[in-house]
Amino acid sequence: MTFSEYITIWIDADSCPTPVRELIFRFALRHQLCVRLVANRKIPVPQKAQNISCIVTPAHQDAADNYIVEHVCVSDIVITRDIPLAARLIKKNITTINDRGDLFTTDNISEKLSLRNFSYELTMNGLSWERTNTFGKKELNNFANCFDRELQKKKRLFETAQKENHDQ
Repeated sequence: MTFSEYITIWIDADSCPTPVRELIFRFALRHQLCVRLVANRKIPVPQKAQNISCIVTPAHQDAADNYIVEHVCVSDIVITRDIPLAARLIKKNITTINDRGDLFTTDNISEKLSLRNFSYELTMNGLSWERTNTFGKKELNNFANCFDRELQKKKRLFETAQKENHDQ
């Protein structure tokens, strides 16, 4: 087994910014990584890239999230800004990153979920929550650094496991 057969990059693609998708595509094409975009609509992928595909789920709420949770493996990486989905993935010990380069962990997911729920409650009660929705070079660079760091961790784990299996 090779590293490219060991890992799949899953993208919760409904809200993933195009620059993040394009960056992942470049990584995937260069390293022959499998990428699965999951959304309730067709998301364009590079032509002739057999290792990159889009999975279209039904349009009902959480269909894409449920598909990812059901099909992801512990060796994979998921890209999502959906905090409830991230919480589900963290419970399965899945490496999960948002599109701004924040790694979701068991240490920070509860706080992020609480803030998300608080913001949601404010919105439902007609109050506005100040948001910073800009996405630029800084955010893309943060994502690229975090993504690369997590890929390198996965690669080291894979190589260690391969070495241990070979030594036995």
